[in-house]
Amino acid sequence: MKKYIKGLVGLLLYLMLLYVMVVGMKAFVVGQKVVDGPSMNDTLEDGDRMLVNKFSYRFFGLDRFDIVVFDYEYEADTDYIKRVIGLPGETVRIDKEGNIFINDELLEENYGKEVIEDPGMAVDGITLGKNEYFVLGDNRNNSSDSRDADVGPVRKDQIFGHAWLRLKPNFGLVR
Repeated sequence: MKKYIKGLVGLLLYLMLLYVMVVGMKAFVVGQKVVDGPSMNDTLEDGDRMLVNKFSYRFFGLDRFDIVVFDYEYEADTDYIKRVIGLPGETVRIDKEGNIFINDELLEENYGKEVIEDPGMAVDGITLGKNEYFVLGDNRNNSSDSRDADVGPVRKDQIFGHAWLRLKPNFGLVR
């Protein structure tokens, strides 16, 4: 009987440890998000389920063109998914023809679904602070992003993680 109880206690401790590890992983290492809306079409579609890396960007930073998930602070429980275009300390400007300039140099990129029709507040240039990023949706004319005064530059502390792996409907890395 003692051997049975000892085995049961060991199993319960193992299950508790496993539970704590899973909860810790979800809280600090990887999370799951569902895309809601068309702002990242054609890269991500409405309803795509993906894993978000919450850990590595804190130590290694973010790179231009990374896709991030961030907290939209003006609406409770609302996360946005966008692509990083401008990095801390840079000046981002979008001209009336839809060209994106970083520190007055034309940005070579092909993520936008179409030419930007409205440069928003980036028409005059936005200089990013030490911990700020300029983000755009890939569906440039159907996206609330850093061009919009309601969103503006995204602070590092608003960023939840880096979109990493699409689970459904098409499994693969998010790029």
